[in-house]
Amino acid sequence: MGAEAPATDGLWLFDGVCNLCSGSVALVLKLDRRGVVRFTPIQSPYGRRLAIQAGLDPDEPQSFLFFDRGVALRKSAAVLALLGRVPPPLSWFRVLRLVPEAWRDGAYDWIAAHRYRLFGKRRVCMVPTPEIRARFILETPTA
Repeated sequence: MGAEAPATDGLWLFDGVCNLCSGSVALVLKLDRRGVVRFTPIQSPYGRRLAIQAGLDPDEPQSFLFFDRGVALRKSAAVLALLGRVPPPLSWFRVLRLVPEAWRDGAYDWIAAHRYRLFGKRRVCMVPTPEIRARFILETPTA
């Protein structure tokens, strides 16, 4: 992913049909007024390509990805890196880095496995409004 690092840095690859994921994106959009974090749904052509490159099944994603300085992070590492990019109060949750990674990832895996049952699922991927469209990358960026 090295050559794509500038294009992907701060990019959140999320499940666009998951209500938990889409709600989390909406919260970050509201709090991240500087526009540091950008987004791509895993269902988009670009999202599918990034997922496959990172070894994530785009049809059955078990994690989201967050690209931090050229590295595709998963699970709790992705959550912590994402929290490091947003302002308080979300950034305060970075204190969770003190919890052992195995425990954090265990909790993440449980939530990921039950997210549709707990939070629901959309029939179609969320569509960004014109106001936030610039923060979504749906196609491969051109150099």
